[in-house]
Amino acid sequence: MSEPRPDPADWYATLPSVFVSACMLLTDAEDRVLLVKPNYRPGWNFPGGIVEDGEAPHDGAVREVAEELGVSVKAGELLVVHWIPPSEDRPRALVNFMFDGGVLEDPSRIRLQAEELDEAAFLPWDTAAPLLPAHISPRLAAGRLARGNQHPVYLPGGLSGAGG
Repeated sequence: MSEPRPDPADWYATLPSVFVSACMLLTDAEDRVLLVKPNYRPGWNFPGGIVEDGEAPHDGAVREVAEELGVSVKAGELLVVHWIPPSEDRPRALVNFMFDGGVLEDPSRIRLQAEELDEAAFLPWDTAAPLLPAHISPRLAAGRLARGNQHPVYLPGGLSGAGG
């Protein structure tokens, strides 16, 4: 005799869960990368944020860029999937999806969301790297590589410099 099947809600409640965020890799005509400076945490970041309940990651990236920068861009190809383990501040793992936002032809269109951002800047790749927190910085090189190779990169957390 077989075991009774568990109630789906009970079964799903036993599964591990993660936080999901999404961002965009945007550059300008001079191939400088766009970073934003949040006013609620140290360091710079890529435009993006937490994906809302039921929202697809690519839609979350588009929404966040529109909210933060006041520009409408399409989410291009998936460049990076970055898994970051839990940390002291974050009780669950985080999975970030980085999409190619392409080249922002008219950076003067940017209108910062003052409630969340202090600054946005197009920076040379080597200047941008040290501004990113250690657990986010691996996305920069991975995003550039993926864009050039037209092949997504998976970044498992817990590697040197990639832990959370």
